[in-house]
Amino acid sequence: MSTLTTKKGAKNGQGPSKKPASAGKSAAENVINRSTIFDEVGLPRDADNLYTQTVATMLQASELIGLPHEVKIILAQPKNEIMVHFPVRLDNGEYKLFKGYRVQHNNALGPYKGGLRFHHDVHLDDVKSLAFLMTMKCALMKLPFGGGKGGVKCDPRSMSSNELMRVTRRFCAAISHAIGPDYDIPAPDVGTNAQVMAWFADTYDSLTDSNRSTWDAFRVVTGKPVEVGGSLGREKATGQGVVDVCAELLPELGINIKGMKFSVIGYGNVGSWTARIFHDMGAKLVAVMDHTGGIRNDGGIDAHALASHVSKVGGVAGFEKGAGSSSGKKGSQGATRISAEEFYKTPVDVLVPAALEQMIQTEQANIINAKVIAEGANAPSTPAGDRVLESRGVEIFPAILANAGGVTVSYFEWVQNKSCTSWSAEKVDTELNRMMVAAAGRTKAARSKYKCDMRTAAYCAALETVGKAYAVRGIFP
Repeated sequence: MSTLTTKKGAKNGQGPSKKPASAGKSAAENVINRSTIFDEVGLPRDADNLYTQTVATMLQASELIGLPHEVKIILAQPKNEIMVHFPVRLDNGEYKLFKGYRVQHNNALGPYKGGLRFHHDVHLDDVKSLAFLMTMKCALMKLPFGGGKGGVKCDPRSMSSNELMRVTRRFCAAISHAIGPDYDIPAPDVGTNAQVMAWFADTYDSLTDSNRSTWDAFRVVTGKPVEVGGSLGREKATGQGVVDVCAELLPELGINIKGMKFSVIGYGNVGSWTARIFHDMGAKLVAVMDHTGGIRNDGGIDAHALASHVSKVGGVAGFEKGAGSSSGKKGSQGATRISAEEFYKTPVDVLVPAALEQMIQTEQANIINAKVIAEGANAPSTPAGDRVLESRGVEIFPAILANAGGVTVSYFEWVQNKSCTSWSAEKVDTELNRMMVAAAGRTKAARSKYKCDMRTAAYCAALETVGKAYAVRGIFP
């Protein structure tokens, strides 16, 4: 098994160069310019398009491993793209038309698998990209799943619980013909949670001919409440996976989790659980930023107290006036309010982006003061941002590895439902750690074999699995 080495640009393990960078085009951008596949499958050569970026990274890795042309073109476009419009009655008695998506990217390895996102900025290309990333993620983890993703264009924060329930049930009704417990299995994502999954599963059960097998029908989604077949450990699974990957890879970079400083973008499910688990291992959370603002305390922010605060008020703003601080000064649990620029400039060992896609662009990448970025979110940086980070010597633990804990425990939940049994929390954590460590090992081995960065290496390892499946399955007819 290979070891990680500090990238060119880092200075004696003391973090990346602070000099602003604007290196030439990345390998992925070069692929966009020269590959004929974009024309063959009708994709735009737009380096700013998230789906084009995702395909380009796949093609870059495909060239390294010698993936056959026919597999490249299959992966370059989703197998199915479903778009629906459905009316929902609001609490005021009026009706509103909502737009929803379900993209089924690839099922060569097994049923489609991927989350449902409720967000005001959901677009088809974003959903396609996330479905593609799920294909890669499941392949890297060697799960018997393919990639899918879905979403509804809405603002869940502005809706009542009853409105959210009606949107969920109506969306399920709109796509129920295209999903199933052994065909396409949704899960929570941004803006959705275990309660949404319970509503979704109950609706699917009511709409199908499964009235004699409700337990089996509820396998149509994972991330459910434990009371209706959910798995212990699922809520913290993505954050736990981020920590497991870091625990496996950071020591080779000379970083000890106990005592390390870290920061987090986004303090929802992924960000808060990552922070809480790191906190309990002795790491120090020094800065957090979300949609409500940024906070910092070099003496350490209590990750558990902050999670409680966010659950009550909806964001990190206001925590600077929390325990230990009634005037806004730094306290043992409070923090100082900071700007986005100050957040990115905060010196840390590890930065965990755990919010939406494409948040780290060139401007942010030039001022980030972190040795490692562990991607808790999917595609958190643009190609230009990636290029700057690489030129500055920042190590990146890619999303298809680092945030794969969620889909892995979703697989555990699916297996438990299928066998009508349940696992202990200890068994879930043990099995998750085993699989995350194995995937990290496959990524390191690919990095050593193909002499590439960690993101490309993760894709290489994933594509080797997909390529072998097509080699033995063949392509119909």
